[in-house]
Amino acid sequence: MSAVRDLRVLLRLRDFRRLLTVRLLSQCADGVYQVALATYVVFSPEKETSAAAIASAMAVLLLPYSLVGPFAGVLLDRWRRRQVFLYGNLLRALLAGGTAVLMLASVPEWLFYASALSVTAVNRFVLAGLSASLPRVVDEERLVVANSLSPTAGTLAATLGGGLAFGVRLLAHDSDAAVVLLGAVLYLGSALASLRMSRELLGPDPELVQPRLTAALASTARGLSSGLRHLAERRPAAGALIVVTLMRFCYGALFVTVLMLARYAWSTTEEDGLAVLGLAVAASGAGFFAAAVLSPWAVGRFGPFGWMTLCTGTAAVLTPALGLTFARTPFLVAAFVLGLTTQGAKIATDTVVQTSVDDAYRGRVFSLYDVLFNVAFVGAAGVAAAVLPPDGRSPAIVALVTAIYVLLTLGLLRATTKGRCFT
Repeated sequence: MSAVRDLRVLLRLRDFRRLLTVRLLSQCADGVYQVALATYVVFSPEKETSAAAIASAMAVLLLPYSLVGPFAGVLLDRWRRRQVFLYGNLLRALLAGGTAVLMLASVPEWLFYASALSVTAVNRFVLAGLSASLPRVVDEERLVVANSLSPTAGTLAATLGGGLAFGVRLLAHDSDAAVVLLGAVLYLGSALASLRMSRELLGPDPELVQPRLTAALASTARGLSSGLRHLAERRPAAGALIVVTLMRFCYGALFVTVLMLARYAWSTTEEDGLAVLGLAVAASGAGFFAAAVLSPWAVGRFGPFGWMTLCTGTAAVLTPALGLTFARTPFLVAAFVLGLTTQGAKIATDTVVQTSVDDAYRGRVFSLYDVLFNVAFVGAAGVAAAVLPPDGRSPAIVALVTAIYVLLTLGLLRATTKGRCFT
């Protein structure tokens, strides 16, 4: 069955469309909210931004959820996932409204970060739940296509949300609070969209649901331990997670590089820097879309790990060729390439995890997946903060990222050729 025909079939599936709607509204709101935070923290005229400041902000917003993430997974394997989407997005709408109020008021910076931290905390539950729910609305035959369409469509929605945020900010005379309020409205829309699905549709199965919060928390340590043992027994899933985590590190290091280049090397004003950053985000979003189109065919032709090898190899060749110029246009091309290769590898990883991990453990594994993404991104920001000069031009960062891509490519080739780790 061709990918185009599979896409048409998927979009005719009522429950898949409804889950996709929840994802699109939720991740569009994420894009709006993240751009509002970035412009408030990085591009405010009164702030003298450095790579260290960016890394500190990322650590404050993401690292605490390296602890929350595993707990989220255990709870997702006990709570109705539809209810997580409903109440999680309602809570995020309320918290985002609070963030807008704090932006308008003269409050200590720690209070603003605490509010932003609360919104991203709930995000851990929603994103992990969306991935864990996907096998409940499509059959295994079309899971690769579903993994191409759904997460990539969500990423494109987040990109669109970022574009909306830029537009609202211009219309509202550089008001980051107005942008955050738009995000709150979209979170509310996602919560209402989840009501179109039944409570039982997305699982977990009734015998696995443990509705009492105290009982669920009491079993968290045991549940996490069993989830880790289950993942260790699924070598394809464990291997794929290692690869995609390192690719996420590379993406994060280059993301911070682009932020600094856009802020200082490629522009003279904050507005120009935001415009250049918007172009880079759009180029990366186009790469995500290309990955959604190519991945079903590529996974079918080369297998998930063959496609991941092609992605890492392409990045290993083109990253130094484009990145070492430190010029705007080659970096925009690199943003497209890295969007394509990173998202292509993620689509393959999602499929491997979903087909290798039992449904009773998917919530825990996808939450661990989310934790790895956060740690890799913050770790990349920390390395960039230590290495990047003020204008963002660092051959050392490009060389480090290239070396990781090369090692991943060689490791994948060795493992797939000898049939080890991924079988």
